[in-house]
Amino acid sequence: MKSEREIKEMVKEKYGAIANKSKEQNQSSCCGSTCGCSDVEFTVMAEDYATLPGYVPDADLSLGCGLPTEFALIKPGDTVVDLGSGAGNDCFVARSIAGDSGRVIGIDMTDAMIAKARANAAKLGFRNVEFRSGDIEKMPVEDNTADVVVSNCVMNLVPDKKRAFAETFRIIRPGGHFSISDIVLQGELPDELRDEAALYAGCISGALEKDKYLSAIREAGFENVQVQKERQIEVPAEILARHLSLEQLEDLKRKQVGIFSITVYAEKPRH
Repeated sequence: MKSEREIKEMVKEKYGAIANKSKEQNQSSCCGSTCGCSDVEFTVMAEDYATLPGYVPDADLSLGCGLPTEFALIKPGDTVVDLGSGAGNDCFVARSIAGDSGRVIGIDMTDAMIAKARANAAKLGFRNVEFRSGDIEKMPVEDNTADVVVSNCVMNLVPDKKRAFAETFRIIRPGGHFSISDIVLQGELPDELRDEAALYAGCISGALEKDKYLSAIREAGFENVQVQKERQIEVPAEILARHLSLEQLEDLKRKQVGIFSITVYAEKPRH
């Protein structure tokens, strides 16, 4: 099992390489938006943003697994914080809803992503969208800042999810809420998949079982936890076959291990 530091360095390296390519380059590579043919396809999980107001094609690298801003109940004037903001995709969609009177803060630990997001914001002339370099387990955001937090397929990349949800709770104002899209499991992944760095970066190996994921949210202090959307993710058999024997693949089917994208809503109590 890799250490937390090793996991973070691996994620930075992979997402730094992705940041330097366009969506089209990522999608046309042999395995989606990854850096080599031995990796999992990120685009297997992505959903289409193109019809959403505020969509900026240059900010869309097809790295998400849901559309959290569509469910986030953002209002004009809200302060929205996006965890793992990448090139700014969800931030720009959130800004179209929060409007000129709102404020959007994106947080990402990959310098190349921060640079790309800032360049996109500058081209658009947005003055109420900012991007901060930081760690989700120790966010560069003051207490009780956000009316709404969004995140798209990022919590799985965070080794200490308990700490990440505690930090999310800290930065949300009393009465505020989040809408997070992420990957969860039904059943346990084999160790061979959990130890595979490429699959971790693809949000699979770091996934928790659904009930454990929802429990971690409640343990952080959130209430009214609801699954807003759920869909099953099909990882191509040829990718799984690179890491598992035929016998292990059959065992996986027999145990009915499933990989799902969920979008989860939760509120911070007013008192």
